[in-house]
Amino acid sequence: MDVQKTINNLREELNLHNHNYYVLDHPTISDYEFDQKLKQLQDLESQYPDYFDENSPTQRVGGDITKNFQTVVHEHRMYSLDNSYSKEELIDWEKRIQKILGDVPLEYTCELKYDGASISITYENGKLKRAVTRGDGIQGDDVTNNIKTIKSIPLKLVGNFPEKFDVRGEIILPFAGFEKMNQELIEIGETPYSNPRNTASGSLKLQDSAEVAKRPLDCLLYFLIGNKLPFSSQIEGLETARSWGFKVPKEAKLARNLDHVFQFIDFWDEHRHKLPYETDGVVVKVNDFHLQEELGFTAKSPRWAIAYKFKSEQVATVLNSISYQVGRTGAITPVANLEPVQLAGTIVKRASLHNSDQIEKLDIRVGDTVFVEKGGEIIPKIIAVDLSKRPQNTLPTNYITHCPECHSELIRTGGEANHYCPNFYGCPPQIIGRIQHFISRKAMDIEGLGGETVALLFNNGLVQNYADLYELTVDQILPLERMAQKSAENLINGVLNSKNVSFERVLYALGIRYVGETVAKKLAKHYKNIDSLSEASLLDLVLVDEIGDKIAQSVIEFFDNQENQNSINRLKEYGVQLELIEKLNPNATNKLEGKTFVVSGVFSTFSRDDLKKAIEENGGKVGSSISPKTDFVVAGDNMGPAKLEKASKLNVPIISEEDFIQMLK
Repeated sequence: MDVQKTINNLREELNLHNHNYYVLDHPTISDYEFDQKLKQLQDLESQYPDYFDENSPTQRVGGDITKNFQTVVHEHRMYSLDNSYSKEELIDWEKRIQKILGDVPLEYTCELKYDGASISITYENGKLKRAVTRGDGIQGDDVTNNIKTIKSIPLKLVGNFPEKFDVRGEIILPFAGFEKMNQELIEIGETPYSNPRNTASGSLKLQDSAEVAKRPLDCLLYFLIGNKLPFSSQIEGLETARSWGFKVPKEAKLARNLDHVFQFIDFWDEHRHKLPYETDGVVVKVNDFHLQEELGFTAKSPRWAIAYKFKSEQVATVLNSISYQVGRTGAITPVANLEPVQLAGTIVKRASLHNSDQIEKLDIRVGDTVFVEKGGEIIPKIIAVDLSKRPQNTLPTNYITHCPECHSELIRTGGEANHYCPNFYGCPPQIIGRIQHFISRKAMDIEGLGGETVALLFNNGLVQNYADLYELTVDQILPLERMAQKSAENLINGVLNSKNVSFERVLYALGIRYVGETVAKKLAKHYKNIDSLSEASLLDLVLVDEIGDKIAQSVIEFFDNQENQNSINRLKEYGVQLELIEKLNPNATNKLEGKTFVVSGVFSTFSRDDLKKAIEENGGKVGSSISPKTDFVVAGDNMGPAKLEKASKLNVPIISEEDFIQMLK
């Protein structure tokens, strides 16, 4: 017997049976026969370990233990989607698209929006190489061992596929599997899981992949991304992916216009409850990949896609009390404490009341029966009061006048919806909140230090601001509750490693009001270091691209404060990066200095991103839209007619990819 050939044949046969059963829902052999073949393969692989293959069907049962999930940067960023809640908003979205593209015919791909956990899976030479959670979109956790246990995800592809590409999919837990898991828990006296989505997401981070293998998880593919993919549209990509072995939902449809999109939405709004898994809306995408490239992205979302969310489920429950939370900026948020009620698959006990205006508008009172929904927000909100059930003698709600934590009198400035506690540097939740923001993943990303530990450090007098973190010692931390030698050392090492975090992330971490990730990057790139930024005038700041009066004034106020200046000086002493370290390209020049370029179309030598990078590395600036300040438009194939018309109208020179290369020479 040719052992290697027998092993390979068994692997191919079992992969085919897995595909038939879990992807096509059309098994061709019995479970018993499948198990016998799998056992035969396991025995052969055990006898002949030289023929081990990490993508063998036998590896689906799991068994690998992952103590710490490695953080991996996505090669292609995972953006989030803008949401819409009405057909009018979809019409407005199409108008925005047409303003960029001009009068070009538009087709759309309509797909159901699955309620699960997003995953990015890399394939190289037809084999599953790595699987990474969405994380913050920039980076996520490597969960490859766990993903391999999901039988609808192919370990090896069939057909003609690119050498390397990524697929994006949603890990879901079908209702039937979820109910079965809960029934088993109930039978042994354990607490059942709250909803399929959270259970699916939590499954990806289980340390034992054998436990993941026991869960009936599924993966529905919705996008492919990579260089030189062998198709030019979203719907074609889905169909091709299906032929390679991926599970692509049959519900996806091509819509010839927005009316067809509305028909798709109306149908599934009525029929979605018959699906075997959770869905909360429809994702609409411009079908043509060239047009997708032309439209590009905002800081957070693709311009060429939008999610339409189905009308939220509403429930009625009783408002037991109102409490008030203090945020890191001092903003006061009223919270409704409710009689627990089931809503959209979860038990809801609290809901946002937003601000005093909302409480007054709805005339919300303790004891009222209120209607709660879970719209586009993660936190449920109260949308109305059932006045017919209001108890007698209830009193109107008087909004608090003093901070519930430090008892300072609250302020509310003109134009602001919220009340604020002005005790910015003495109110405990504000101090703790700022430090928690400082250590967060998108900011300093200090490993070994979480939000609860920050509160513990503050309450024990060890930190009063984020600069104090860099003076902590293991001996100080060890006496704290739940703190062992190893965890104390990890915390200190995490603080030390944060000194390598880039300037733009440090700037975001400082917690300057209105300075989010995108604004922090722009300010860091413009001013290069913290000293130049701190000395900038209001006029200087407003002249920076996309920095308005509100942001500029907030930056000025931050650096005018002596306590903030003291903290920054201490961070400098500790070696935190407060200066931009630009990676130099040895081939970079200043040939394009002072010139602004707009890139449009599809290119053969460069990718669009590489072209933009080349412009910036040679001193130029990349603009997002054509204006009188644009010096050149670099045009490739399928350049948008709207940009062509605008460039001609403004007499902006249009150059080819070859012209651009000659410029650099």
